[in-house]
Amino acid sequence: MAENREDAVRVAPELRLASEGPGEAPPPVPADEADLPRDRNQAILEAAKQVGAVLKRGGHLFALAGSVAVHAHGGSGNLQHDVDFCVRPEDAGPVAATLRDAGLTVYSPPEDWLIKATCFGQDVDVIFELAHRPVSEEMLRRAEELPVESVRMPVLAPTDLLTGLIAAFSEHHCDFGAVLPIARALREKVDWEQVRRDCGDAPMAAAFFFLLERLNVI
Repeated sequence: MAENREDAVRVAPELRLASEGPGEAPPPVPADEADLPRDRNQAILEAAKQVGAVLKRGGHLFALAGSVAVHAHGGSGNLQHDVDFCVRPEDAGPVAATLRDAGLTVYSPPEDWLIKATCFGQDVDVIFELAHRPVSEEMLRRAEELPVESVRMPVLAPTDLLTGLIAAFSEHHCDFGAVLPIARALREKVDWEQVRRDCGDAPMAAAFFFLLERLNVI
């Protein structure tokens, strides 16, 4: 369903759209197109494509994460409220500079494990710590190159996706209902024994594994 006009996604006039080849002029954005409301899921996908293309052109080591990564792996197309990318902690500064050079607004939130940007009116989180663990080069090297609509980019591996989601459970944040559909959708692509090892014996993770077993997801 299209959003209300007040919530319409507007293309920032200063955004320099990524092109496929070096030196190509960015495609013009019709004035009336920028004022049209768009489907929220499509707007999130467009933001993911644009930022992914910018990071690829910048030669950065990164991987798409979050609900758009789940979608790329064949999961639900009902996307969450933002776009997530993972980078190494030491790459956060250069990545921020690349995004700013592309015309995006980039800022540091109070949380010290990510930076934020906006693209096509959508929030983009550039994360360098997952569940209190620094994003490693090994994790990013395990990413699979997959198409996000028409743009191919590295996408966090399903095992790493689920590990990050389950390891993040705590007494203050324990939304099994949000992660259960993801586990069900990707279950055949996940190394569940590896996820168990990585999550250790944390009580919330153990409870979620019990739920997955009772529901015959694993």
